[in-house]
Amino acid sequence: MGTTGRGPVAQDPAGGNGLTEQESSAFRRTLAGLRLTFTSGVTGAAASAVVVGVILGRATVFLTGGGVLLLLVLIGFVAGRRSPGPDAPPVTRTALARIEDLRATNGESADVPVEFRLTVAPEPAGGRPAYRVVIDQHINLVDIPAYRPGGTAVVEYRPDEPWEVRIVTRPTPEWSRRAEAAEIDSAPASTLVENPGLGEGSWCVLVLFAFLAGAALVVLLFRGELFASDDAAGPASERPAVTSSASASVSASVSRTFTTSTTVSGPSSLLVPGRMRETVTELAERAGTSDVTALTIRERRMEIRGDSARPPAETLHVQMLPYELFPALVREARTTLGVRTPQSWRIDVAPDPGAWQGVGPRVRVTVTGDEGTAHLDADATARIVERRPVAKAG
Repeated sequence: MGTTGRGPVAQDPAGGNGLTEQESSAFRRTLAGLRLTFTSGVTGAAASAVVVGVILGRATVFLTGGGVLLLLVLIGFVAGRRSPGPDAPPVTRTALARIEDLRATNGESADVPVEFRLTVAPEPAGGRPAYRVVIDQHINLVDIPAYRPGGTAVVEYRPDEPWEVRIVTRPTPEWSRRAEAAEIDSAPASTLVENPGLGEGSWCVLVLFAFLAGAALVVLLFRGELFASDDAAGPASERPAVTSSASASVSASVSRTFTTSTTVSGPSSLLVPGRMRETVTELAERAGTSDVTALTIRERRMEIRGDSARPPAETLHVQMLPYELFPALVREARTTLGVRTPQSWRIDVAPDPGAWQGVGPRVRVTVTGDEGTAHLDADATARIVERRPVAKAG
């Protein structure tokens, strides 16, 4: 039997039909928004009454508007004093999730912002089937190789707001074992859960509109007295023109095998902080994929190669590499491997079938000079694992 996709039911005090936690949360937010909208309208009318009373010299209008404003301030003060304190922390639950896709947006520090597309599979007791969600979370460079499309991660989510999902980077041993043994099927794209359309931005617009409407209502009530002396009305002010621009997205189909490269112009090289990640993002967008079979970086040139027929274990995700640490590897290779006059350097990144879980990339830095060629090998976290200095002449 299929599930309905409704969350845990919260019974009302009367014992009638309950609401799901998500529906109950949405209902409370709607009530709070309506109260704020009504208060904003009354505030706008009261403020307008104060201004109109001053302009017309009407003490009753001025005192009425001022009294309403003072009353609103007192109500807000009393409500704040009667508040029981900070709200209780939201209820969260732990579950497993399948990583459908991930993309690092940018980052110059140890924590890189990553956009994840997940299929969250709540526990059967949660009463909710698997669903899709898109989240943004900062992941440390050291932990990035552990997350790949098709893998399983431990997450925490809120039953009342299922779009609030956070990846647990340090799960308990029990959940780590469950994640290693679990096989989660992808949820249909139609199950994507997003923040409700009528969010804070929409409520802000509605509250502003209510404030202006309340102010306009008072002005309309006294329009005869306000504009009686305006015999010659000036021309209406012109409405400023609004220009809009649309960005077009271009998708290109990728052949079975591809090679994409770019050359950096100008005096700066790819060792400039941030230049490598920016360049590889451009290449991945041009190729239409971030899964490649090889990556080569030189002083002013970067190249990626791929083959769509290769299995995931024989590819690497170029967005997940620690480019911020590569310049330090180049400096290490140029100064510690016996090449006193380095003339060129090259970084080659390729999948390493012998790495952890069979998917870790291998990073090799090659330096060439008058003395010969030397190599330095590192793992996916830029940790040096082997040095091959220049062979000394016999």
